[in-house]
Amino acid sequence: MVESIAERITNIKSNLPKSVRLIAVTKQVSVDTIRTAYAAGIRDFGENKVQEAEAKQAQLQDLPDITWHLIGHLQSNKVVKALKQFQWIHSVDNLKLAKRLNALAEQFCYSPNICLQVKILPDPNKYGWTITELMSDLEELNQCQHLKIKGLMTIPPQGLDDLQTLSVFQKTKELALEIREKNFSHLKTQELSMGMSEDYNLAISAGTTIVRLGRILFGERKNKKD
Repeated sequence: MVESIAERITNIKSNLPKSVRLIAVTKQVSVDTIRTAYAAGIRDFGENKVQEAEAKQAQLQDLPDITWHLIGHLQSNKVVKALKQFQWIHSVDNLKLAKRLNALAEQFCYSPNICLQVKILPDPNKYGWTITELMSDLEELNQCQHLKIKGLMTIPPQGLDDLQTLSVFQKTKELALEIREKNFSHLKTQELSMGMSEDYNLAISAGTTIVRLGRILFGERKNKKD
C-alpha cells in the first residue's frame, strides 16, 4: 500500500528529534500539494528559485504562518525579491553576495535569517565558501549588521559513501563550533542546515538542526535535472 503525502510527513516528523526543524522542499511541487503538507503540520517550506516561489506564494497568502526558505543559488539580480519573499536564505555563498544582501536589507528594512553555504570538500558543481575562504571572511561578515547570520549550510558532493558523507556533516559542525568560539558580536553559527532525503539521518547523527526534505515527502520530481 502506497503511503500518502500526509502519512509520509507524519511518519518522518514522528521520528525526527525535537531539536531538528523540518523544511519541506517544494521545488516543482504544486500549490495543492503544498496545502496538503500544510494540513499535515508543515509550516516551513523551501524553494530553489525565487521566481517559482513567487508564483506559489501569491496563491498561498491565506496561510500567513508559513515560513519560506530559499535553499537554491541566489543570483545577484534576484536579491531584492529574495529579501521580500523569504524569511530564511540558506544559500549565501560568498562575501560579495552577503554584503549586497546586507546593504539592501538596510535599505528596505528587512532582516532575513541567513546561513552561510560552505564546501567542506572540493565540488565544482556546488557554490559556497571553502573552509579557508570562510575563515578569512569572518571579520567582514560580522560587519553585516542587517543580516541575522544564524549558521552554516552544506551539501555533500555526489558519489560519497555514508562514512564520507557523515564526515562532511561532522566537519561542518566542527567548523560551526570553531566560529562560535571566536565570540563574534553579530555572526552566530548555532544552526546547521544539512541533510536531504538521501542522507538526513546521517546529518541528524552529526548534529544538524535543520533538514531539507523533498523527494522523501513528495516523490520524484518530473525533471530531476532542473
